[in-house]
Amino acid sequence: MSTKTEEGAAQTPAKKKFEFPGAVTMLAIVTVLVWVAALFIPAGRFGVDVDGSPVPGSFETVTSPLTFFERIQQLILSPVNGLYGVQDPLTGFVDTDNIGRLFGSVGVVLFIMALGAFISVSFATRSLETAVSQLATKLSDKGWLLITVIMVLFSLLGSTMGFSVETFGFYALLIPLMTALGYDRMVAATMIILGALVGNMASTVNPFSIGVASGEAGVSIGDGIVLRVILWIVLTAVAVVFVLRYAAKVKKDPATSLVGFDIDDEEEEAAPPVDIDSKLTGIQKLVLVITGLTFGLMIFSVIPWSSIFGGTTGPAEYDAYHVTATEPYWFELNWWFPQLAMLFILAAVLVGIVAKMGEKKTVSLITRGAGDMVGPAIVILLARGVSVIMTNTETLDTILNAMEQLVSGASAGVFAILVMLVNIPLAFLIPSSSGHATLAMPLLAPLGDFAGVSRSLVITAFQMGHGLMLMVAPTNVVVVGGLAMAKVGYDKFLRFVWPLLLINFVIVVVVIGAAAVLE
Repeated sequence: MSTKTEEGAAQTPAKKKFEFPGAVTMLAIVTVLVWVAALFIPAGRFGVDVDGSPVPGSFETVTSPLTFFERIQQLILSPVNGLYGVQDPLTGFVDTDNIGRLFGSVGVVLFIMALGAFISVSFATRSLETAVSQLATKLSDKGWLLITVIMVLFSLLGSTMGFSVETFGFYALLIPLMTALGYDRMVAATMIILGALVGNMASTVNPFSIGVASGEAGVSIGDGIVLRVILWIVLTAVAVVFVLRYAAKVKKDPATSLVGFDIDDEEEEAAPPVDIDSKLTGIQKLVLVITGLTFGLMIFSVIPWSSIFGGTTGPAEYDAYHVTATEPYWFELNWWFPQLAMLFILAAVLVGIVAKMGEKKTVSLITRGAGDMVGPAIVILLARGVSVIMTNTETLDTILNAMEQLVSGASAGVFAILVMLVNIPLAFLIPSSSGHATLAMPLLAPLGDFAGVSRSLVITAFQMGHGLMLMVAPTNVVVVGGLAMAKVGYDKFLRFVWPLLLINFVIVVVVIGAAAVLE
C-alpha cells in the first residue's frame, strides 16, 4: 500500500515555480498596458509658440485622431514604428510612410548589431580573453578599484555629455574581465548601467538635457551648476558604494549572487578556458590595439566638445541627431549611430585581415555576431514602440496638462519636490531627456516664477525626476538593452536596485526641498 502511495506521489507533477518573463515578453506586456491606458486618456493638445514649445494654459481636449480600428493598428505596428517610424514635422504623427525626422530606433539597432559583429571577430582571436586573464591576475585584490574608476568615469561622461547608449560597446570588454575577477554579471551590468545613468540623472552641463532645458527656460546652462555638481558627487558616491558592497559580498560568497555564475543559454557555446600562463602573441597585441583605438575613437567622436566648453544652450535631439545649436570646433567629428555602426564593421574587417582569418571565416563571424544581437535589438525597438503609441494617440499633452495642474499654486519647497515627482512617470513615456525637456520645461519654468523657485532649480528638479525613472524604466533602452546584452533578468535587476532608488529619492527630496526654501 505504501509503495503504491509512494509511486503515485512520485508521478505527481511538481508545481512550476513562477518565472519572471523575459525582456521581450515584459516589454510586449508593457506595450499592451500602455495601449489600454491610452484608450481611457482623452486626447488633448497644447497651443505652441513659434519655436514649437507648448504654451502654458493653452491646453484643450480634442477629438481622438484615431478610430478604434486604427488604435488596434497602432498596437500591432508599434514594434515596426519603434524600429523605423518617421515623425511628420507638422502633425507629429509617427508612421513608416511619413516624410520627416526618424523617430524609431533603427540607428541604435544597427549600432549594436555592428558591435556584435566586431565582438565576434575580435573574440575569435582570443586576444581579449588572454589579456583579461592576465589583467585579472594582476588585479586579483584590486577589483574594487576597477569598479570605482569605471563607474566614476561613466558617471562623469553621463553628467557632461549624456553618455548612455554608448555604453553598449563596453559589455563585451567588461563582463569577461569582471567574471575573471570573481564577480557575477550583475556587478558588470550595474557598474555600467548605474555608472552612466546616475551621471545622466545628475547632469551638470549635459547639452542634451540641461542644455535643452535651459534653452527652453531661457536661462544659462551654468545657472544652478553648483547644486548640480554637489548632487553629482553625492549620488555618484552612493552608487559606487552600493555596487561595491554587493560586489564584495558576491566575491566572498558566490552563493549570495542574485544571478549566479552560470548562463542559462543553450545556444551559447562555452569557449575553452584560457591558460593563465599564456602570453599574448604579436597578432593578439595588434588586435588589442585596434580594439582600444576603435573604442577611443567612438568616445571622442560623439562628444559635443563645443557645447560642453562653450556652455551654450540650444535645441538638440539626442536620440535622433546628436547635434546642438553651438558651432562645433574644427576637430569635432559629431558622429552618431550611422558612423559608429560602420566604425565597428570596418574594425571587424580590419581585425579579420590582421588575424589572417580569410574572407569566408571573417564574413561568417560578422554574420554570427550581428545575429547574436537580435535579442537586444528587439528589446530596444519594443521600448521605442511604447513612445510611438503615446505620441500617435495624442495623450502625452493630456498627461502634461495634468502635471501642470498638479504643481500649480504650491509653495516653494513643495513646488520643487512636486516638479521632481511629476516628471518621474512622464520619463517612462518620454525616455529622451531632450524630448522630455522640450515638452515639459515651457510649462514648468513659468510656474516656478509664481512659486518663487528659480528656473535653474526647476531644471535640476526636472532632471532628478527624469533620471530616477530612467534607472529602472523598461522603456529606457540603456537599461533593457544593457541587461539583455549582459544576460541579467529585469526582475533580478529590480531586486538589486530598489534600495538605491529609495536612497537616491530621499537624497533628492531633501536637497531639492532645502534648496527651494533657502533661495
